[in-house]
Amino acid sequence: MGGAGPGLEACAREIYDEWAAHQHFSLYDDVAPVLTELAGSGFRLGLISNTHRCLTSFQEHFDLDGLINVAISSSEHGYNKPHPSIFRTALRLLQVAPEEAVMVGDSLRQDIDGALSVGMGAVLVCRSGTPRGTVTGSDTLDPTRRDTPVIRSLHDLPALIRRREDSNGDA
Repeated sequence: MGGAGPGLEACAREIYDEWAAHQHFSLYDDVAPVLTELAGSGFRLGLISNTHRCLTSFQEHFDLDGLINVAISSSEHGYNKPHPSIFRTALRLLQVAPEEAVMVGDSLRQDIDGALSVGMGAVLVCRSGTPRGTVTGSDTLDPTRRDTPVIRSLHDLPALIRRREDSNGDA
C-alpha cells in the first residue's frame, strides 16, 4: 500500500491483526461434511497453511475440533509451502509415509508441487476457472502434475480416495 506518517505502523498492525480474525472468513459448504466423513473412515487428517493465523482457534471457530489430527502454520513452522520441510513435518507428526498420503489443495505451486516434491499424492481443488499456477493457452502442465486429479468440490474426494485405494490394492 505505501504511505508515511505517525499512524502508519498502528494502521498496518490493525490490518494484519484483522486479517487473522476468523470471523472475516467462511468455509465452503463441503469442508465440514467431507472432513467428518474422512475422519469417521479412519483417515488421519492434516492441515498445512501458509498463514500467521492460529490454526487451533481456526478449528474451534469453524467447529472442526476432533477432525484434524495435525495442523501446521507456516508462521509457526518457519517455512511456507511449497518448501518440503513443512510437508515432511506434517507427515512425521501424522506418522504417515509420503506414498500413503494425499495433499488436497487449490494451488498448483504451493500445494501440488510441494506434495509431489516429497513423494505424496496430490489432488487439485479447482472450484471454478483455471487452476492457480497454470499458464493458459497452448502450454501444458508440468509432466509431474499430469496425473494429478482435479476436482470441483470436496464432495468428490472420498470416492476419488476409494478408487485410489482400490487401484493400489489397499482396500
